[in-house]
Amino acid sequence: MTAKLIKGTEIREDILEEVKAEVAQIKEKHGVVPGLVTILVGENPASISYVTLKIKTANRLGFKEIQDTQSEDISEADLLALVDKYNKDEAINGILVQLPLPKHIDEKKVLNAIDPDKDVDGFHPVNVGRLMIGGKEVKFPPCTPAGIQEMIVRTGVETSGAECVVVGRSNIVGKPIANMMLQKGDGANATVTVVHTRTKDLEAHCKRADILVVAAGVPGLVKPQWIKPGACVIDVGVNRVGEKISEKTGKKIAILKGDVDFDEAKEIAGSITPVPGGVGPMTVTMLMVNTLKSLKFKLGLM
Repeated sequence: MTAKLIKGTEIREDILEEVKAEVAQIKEKHGVVPGLVTILVGENPASISYVTLKIKTANRLGFKEIQDTQSEDISEADLLALVDKYNKDEAINGILVQLPLPKHIDEKKVLNAIDPDKDVDGFHPVNVGRLMIGGKEVKFPPCTPAGIQEMIVRTGVETSGAECVVVGRSNIVGKPIANMMLQKGDGANATVTVVHTRTKDLEAHCKRADILVVAAGVPGLVKPQWIKPGACVIDVGVNRVGEKISEKTGKKIAILKGDVDFDEAKEIAGSITPVPGGVGPMTVTMLMVNTLKSLKFKLGLM
């Protein structure tokens, strides 16, 4: 039996409509809307594309959106001063500094300069600590892990007591989603194992998983025979493995492959995310959710 597809594109639309409605309600009752600033340094094409998507989404939801583009040669001191300016701006609830930054700027120093209560990416050490503690301490879970958890919940997968295996140990996906899944609460209470490319007998661990989250960045790492029949498989990998000509535009586009062999895995799993169209669309979506949360914390609504 073919697995149920967990389509991030569809779940994204449901969440964005919920956010849009809540923004309208807050605006009517309190006279304010979430404020989001994106700081872009330089002209990296991938960064420009990603920032453009953030701006478009924020505008669609009725946010106050500021796009602050700076030249490639901005000094570290000037960039830190810019972050401090938005830290003090009462109309701004979320601050994003698009990475990568030029080599002469210390990314860690800049990210750590963001007010943790406006760090809607969830990367500041304070927010990492809040996530580790769990419960009401959590303000802004990192966006991709938050999207993964939301997909699992909205698909109706039982997490309480489930064997959850996370393949990958990055600070952006692997570690936080593992921590989130083992916490007490809805969409969690799982028994979590974290494995990686240096794990002995990776196959045996994967075969135990009721929920398998694969975020190793290695195309086709997890073989179909490693998947437990009926398992929920979340493939976070987006790997460029070549190019092809688009039938719609006639232009070259990247061929993307996940960390799981999708075509075979979908015949074994109970539910599975496609690549593309799975986890990817959820990241910007949860960024908007975190920005709305920031305003709600400020208004005492959370």
